[in-house]
Amino acid sequence: MAAEDPPRDDKEFRQLPQDEIEDMKTTFEAGNLEAVAKKLQKELEMSEKIPLHIAITGEAGSGKSTFVNAIRGLGDEDTGSAKTGEVETTMYPEPYPHPTLPNVTVWDLSGIGTPSFKPDQYLEQVSFQKYDFFIIITASRFSAHHTQLAQEIRKLGKRFYYVRSKVDVDLGAAQTRRPKSYSKEGKLQEIRNDCIRNLRKAGESSPWVFLLSGWQLAKYDFQLLLRVLEKELDVHKRQSFILSLPNISAEILEKKKAELKREIWKEAFLSGAISTVPIPGLSFAADTAKLVVNMKRYCQAFGLDPPALCRLAQQVGKPVEELKSVIKVVPLDSSINKETAHSASLKPTPHAARPTLDHMLD
Repeated sequence: MAAEDPPRDDKEFRQLPQDEIEDMKTTFEAGNLEAVAKKLQKELEMSEKIPLHIAITGEAGSGKSTFVNAIRGLGDEDTGSAKTGEVETTMYPEPYPHPTLPNVTVWDLSGIGTPSFKPDQYLEQVSFQKYDFFIIITASRFSAHHTQLAQEIRKLGKRFYYVRSKVDVDLGAAQTRRPKSYSKEGKLQEIRNDCIRNLRKAGESSPWVFLLSGWQLAKYDFQLLLRVLEKELDVHKRQSFILSLPNISAEILEKKKAELKREIWKEAFLSGAISTVPIPGLSFAADTAKLVVNMKRYCQAFGLDPPALCRLAQQVGKPVEELKSVIKVVPLDSSINKETAHSASLKPTPHAARPTLDHMLD
């Protein structure tokens, strides 16, 4: 391999979606490097700016506010957390921005299930059109209130997901009452069957229920819910959703890694293209500054920024410095500057863009 050629890792190149590769291939083979570069620039900007709005609704005491916090990686007492309680604490739609991704907002909607509850009016009151999908939560039994709301959401062309929360509480109670005959899987199946039975009674023909715990989010059906959402969100909102998730499982970390690899290859080609051919409206003269911004974003995605490390230290009961001491491979968010970014990078060469894209399009 010539010294000026970039590393060629087939597996990493194939992180880009096939439809994107084919589109770039057509444009590139027409000799229009400028168009390819501008397309990549637009894609990168969209991935950071397209808003994602997640609506969480359910009756009072269902655990929806705890879920709002958990899905953003926050505890109930952390700064920016949603107020929790057994009585209804949300009187109108309350936005809770993601702590590191300004384009992602989780909404805690006012509770359903009151005698005056009317699904069609409720959706108008909470401005349904702004949300990308709804999560309908209960901590006990699903009822006609839940299915009526779901039917109205379906009519409006939006997606929704039924979540049965606080299953950890049910498991603990079952084990206390019947320690000899207790079966975790048996109890979970009992809860699932009960949810499905009640949803069918209330008019939902083919219900799919996810069993979750806001306090133990990594357990039960959370990974399954993520896989379903990953398939049903469009490409840009899917990336925002995945990068917004709390780092509570190896699967989530791998998903984030895959998303960021796709972004890195776009950034790398764009940088190489601009260094090869001057392109009006695009400039990577401040390439290192751009790299600093991106490296900090990547650290935030993996929980290596100071606020995330402080939260983790509190959760595991260890000093922050002890956690920092075991991170050896990558620089921490707080230590990233132009010097560290420059030393970690490979400068693009005049021949970098074409071999990179040629190999991507093979």
